[in-house]
Amino acid sequence: MTPLSEKDLTILAELQKDCRLPNAELAERVGMSASACWRRVRALEEAGVIERYAAQVNPRKIGLEFHALVHVQLTRHAPDKIVDFIRAVEASPEVEECYATTGQADYHLRVLTRDIDAYNRFLESFLFRLPAVSSAQTNVVLRTIKG
Repeated sequence: MTPLSEKDLTILAELQKDCRLPNAELAERVGMSASACWRRVRALEEAGVIERYAAQVNPRKIGLEFHALVHVQLTRHAPDKIVDFIRAVEASPEVEECYATTGQADYHLRVLTRDIDAYNRFLESFLFRLPAVSSAQTNVVLRTIKG
C-alpha cells in the first residue's frame, strides 16, 4: 500500500472513535463521496491497516473491578519455554494484553479480574505455575487517564 494520505488518516481517526459509523456519515465527515470513502476503507482493510473492528467494553460494568499491570521476568529464555509461556498467556481470560519488552521485565501483562482475591488466584494457580516465570511485580491501576 502507498503511504497513508491525510484522508486515510482522517478515516482511521473517525473509525477509531466509532467503528459503527455508517459509510455515508463517515464520507461526510472526511469530505469524500460515499463510494470513494467505501473504496478507501476497503483498501485500508485489505492492506491490513485496519485489522479488525471491536466493541470497547467497560470492565467495571461487567464485574471486573481489579485492574493490574504485571511485570514478568522469566527464569529461562529457552525458545520452548517462551512459546509455552506465550500460549498460556494468550489462553488466559484474565490477561487483556501482553507485551514483550526490553528492560528489567521480559513481559508486561494487563490483567483484569473481579477483585483482589480473584487476582491472587490468578497469580497462584496460573502465573506462578508457569515454568518459565521467575518473578512478577504488580502495579495496581487506580484509575485510567487515557485508555
